Amino acid sequence: MIAEARIVLFRFPQTDQSEAKLRPALLLRRLPGQYNDWIICMISSQLHREIPDFDEVITPTDSDFQHSGLKSASVIRISRLAVVNSDQ
Repeated sequence: MIAEARIVLFRFPQTDQSEAKLRPALLLRRLPGQYNDWIICMISSQLHREIPDFDEVITPTDSDFQHSGLKSASVIRISRLAVVNSDQ
C-alpha cells in the first residue's frame, strides 16, 4: 500500500542522468490533481553526504528505526527530491 511516511525501494533518478540505482526512498506526499504522482526523498547509507542542519540521520538507536525497514544508519537526503508516478 502506498502511504505518506512509508519507505519504499525505488530506482531514484541521478542528477547526471546515469543509470538509476535501486535505493530506499521516503514517500513524502501525494501531489494534488488527477495523476497519482508522489514527491519522494532519497535515503542513503552514505552518512558523510549529510548536509548538517538540513538532512536527517536515522540510526539504530532511534525509536522508529526498527519500523523503517532500513538495514543500517542512513541519511534522509532532504536535498534530493523527485516527483514520480506511483505506477513506476
